Amino acid sequence: MARTATEIQVKQEQKKIERSNNFGSSPNKSNSILALITCIAGIYLSFLTWAVLQERISTTSYGPDNLIFRNPLVINTVQSLCASIVGYLYTIYSQDGNHDGLVFSNKVVISQYFLIALTSSLASPFGYASLKHIDYLTLLLGKSCKLLPVMILHVTIFRKKYPVYKYMMVFAVTLGVSLFTLYHPVSAHKTSSSQQSSSLYGLFLLVINLLFDGLTNATQDHIFHTQPSVNGPKMMCGINLISTILTSLFLLTPFTNQLFDSIEFFKLHPNVLTDIILFSLCGAIGQVFIFYTLSRFGSLALVTITVTRKMMSMLLSVVWFHHRLSPGQWLGVFLVFGGVGAEAMLKYVEKKRTTSQNKLE
Repeated sequence: MARTATEIQVKQEQKKIERSNNFGSSPNKSNSILALITCIAGIYLSFLTWAVLQERISTTSYGPDNLIFRNPLVINTVQSLCASIVGYLYTIYSQDGNHDGLVFSNKVVISQYFLIALTSSLASPFGYASLKHIDYLTLLLGKSCKLLPVMILHVTIFRKKYPVYKYMMVFAVTLGVSLFTLYHPVSAHKTSSSQQSSSLYGLFLLVINLLFDGLTNATQDHIFHTQPSVNGPKMMCGINLISTILTSLFLLTPFTNQLFDSIEFFKLHPNVLTDIILFSLCGAIGQVFIFYTLSRFGSLALVTITVTRKMMSMLLSVVWFHHRLSPGQWLGVFLVFGGVGAEAMLKYVEKKRTTSQNKLE
């Protein structure tokens, strides 16, 4: 699926985040407010459109023959190509005294980019495959709890301990996704047991997708700690360029027919190609707004915007594609977004308290 930048830039941009603390006292307050409104509008418009296009491409049929586009590697290739081009343009634009326009600064960076491109390229097909067994709303809920696989990896492998509120958040999110799946209306052509079995398999595929996402985010965070010359725009360009090369090479191998199947599909239904290009551009432009919002206004503003954006994406999906949710599913939605939002707020309060104590010392 699409690559998000919300989590991976937070620690690298700590100094820039301090600008947001002086937001109210800035002499250019009106300009800052206008910039914030622009960022919010850019993120909302980009990713709400992105979400609608993603659901249309991956779950709805095209033409009178009612065919669904089932070639995620082609979608990934177009998406990563667009993101690499936009990322490079943003890299050139954001050059300053600390960062030049060199994307691949050394061999270590290239090898780390390669690892991230590999894990992210492996994650996406599992996400698209899960849509054969769960609906898009369940996928959207699951993708809202990216912290869960990261915590599982750290607790089981690295024996890391987390604050109590993080475990409570994980419990709320897990319960919410479970309720959403449990109270899913049974299709007329499926028995309850067969649909439940299919949903469990879909959730299994989604968990694999989230685990790969967790590995991707952990490696990205490591790069920001060990490679001071790397910033968000450079990483966006470098990883997506390598991903484009990897997926393009795989599409040319005899192990898949997705490229040739896609060409035939595009001949019959050229509008799906238009949807894929627009989908890719929206994701790339949305990431630029995310990077800029984080560097200008800080992590709390960004998390607030992205959490509410995901809620709006779900509501838009319900309205646009005429989904019907049961009361139990609405409760699940509330638990997921309530847990994620509360965790972000508590994390911010804890960080502010720690900063205040350090100043006193």
